[in-house]
Amino acid sequence: MSNHDLHIGLWILVADWLIRIAALLWIPARTRPSAARSWLLLIGFVPLLGLPAYLLLGHPWLSKLRRERQARASRLIRQRQAPLTALRWCPPDAFSAPADAARLVERLGDFMPTNGNAVELLDHYAGALQRLIDDIDAATREVHLLYYLMRDDTAGRAVAAALERAARRGVRCRLLLDAVGAKPGLRAFRRPLRDAGVSVQATLAGGLAWRRSARMDLRNHRKIAVIDGRLALTGSQNLADPDFVPGHPNREVVARVRGPVVAQLQALFASDWYIETGEVLEVDAPPIAPSGQVPAQLLPSGPAYPFENARDVFVALVQRARRRAVLVTPYFVPDEATLGALRVAALSGVSVQLILSATNNQRLTAWAQAGFYDELLAAGVRIALYRPHFLHAKHLSIDDDIALVGSSNLDIRSFMLNAEAGLLCFDAGVVARLREIEQDYLRESDVLEADAWARRPTWRRSVEGIARLADSFL
Repeated sequence: MSNHDLHIGLWILVADWLIRIAALLWIPARTRPSAARSWLLLIGFVPLLGLPAYLLLGHPWLSKLRRERQARASRLIRQRQAPLTALRWCPPDAFSAPADAARLVERLGDFMPTNGNAVELLDHYAGALQRLIDDIDAATREVHLLYYLMRDDTAGRAVAAALERAARRGVRCRLLLDAVGAKPGLRAFRRPLRDAGVSVQATLAGGLAWRRSARMDLRNHRKIAVIDGRLALTGSQNLADPDFVPGHPNREVVARVRGPVVAQLQALFASDWYIETGEVLEVDAPPIAPSGQVPAQLLPSGPAYPFENARDVFVALVQRARRRAVLVTPYFVPDEATLGALRVAALSGVSVQLILSATNNQRLTAWAQAGFYDELLAAGVRIALYRPHFLHAKHLSIDDDIALVGSSNLDIRSFMLNAEAGLLCFDAGVVARLREIEQDYLRESDVLEADAWARRPTWRRSVEGIARLADSFL
């Protein structure tokens, strides 16, 4: 070996260790411990790959402009709610779980609990999509849609056609789509929709444009439709055919709502529109006349907020459960706080039921979530795997009086990196309806038994353990 080769080898060795030392000093101070361990492990094995990956994906940073706009939007939301005391829901027991949850949600996500809402849960994919199209066709003033995913397929074309019809009859239409998740829809529909008079905007642009706004894999995962400021739809369903992932037809839950909480969904859309475009929308005042009897409240979350809103509320709800907690999610990669809350609730005698999809379109995520089953089963958590479809619905019910339906998965990505929206309902009727849906899942699910699960092959345990190490990357 020549001296030249020795010098190159020495410089590579020095650079290798300098990267490791720099990572050890830099990453733990800027990343939470569980994520820091994953990143340090990756950099320790492959420093020249791990360091660039961390610089791109290691910290959920947003541009100063986006953070300032979010802070301004939050201030405006709080100021405009302050005079609306007639709409505020005041639970009869100020120390109950619903009262605690409502206070926490308001402090985290700005929106107060409101009286007088009507909530309809839609559990049929084609039916929920048709209701959205019918609502757009019935609009007379304004249509606002915010979605993570829109495809150039039958569903996407039907929604685009409804928007064109609305715009051509003089309805003001705005469509806000995630730049990466809805790339096929933006490519297919942006020009014809704009030609018809629809305002179309992409949010969190991918490619090189990400450097001006946010970390490149931050996504707006919300699904919101607001029609004329009088009704809204939100939940887990995108603007796409149910089988847009071949072999994994989706099953979803959508909440169709009327009443004051519609104004909260309208304000969240306006906030996202403002953060992306700088345009301040004049939104309608919330309806004073009640539309129903359901106390409801919007829970927004995302990296623009100071805390992990969705994670904190999920943990608090499970901790306050006294009899029963049912959690439904397609992706289950919990952080320590969520895992601990589920374990402690079950060990305390609460009936904790986790319903997941038996099929999963993310192989690494499927391996990682299976790595949590042993601990949960040992604590008494019941785990059911739903067979017929890819269970993409995201909701939970607590005891008899709290339901949450939204877009957030029970995973670190949704908690830390995605902008999400959830609708809390403090109502026994909504919980009973959600229980019917949960029971339907359970009738077509396989129940995991601790003894049978413990007999799985050793190689599978090893793969699950390795996949869990990547929980902060999933």
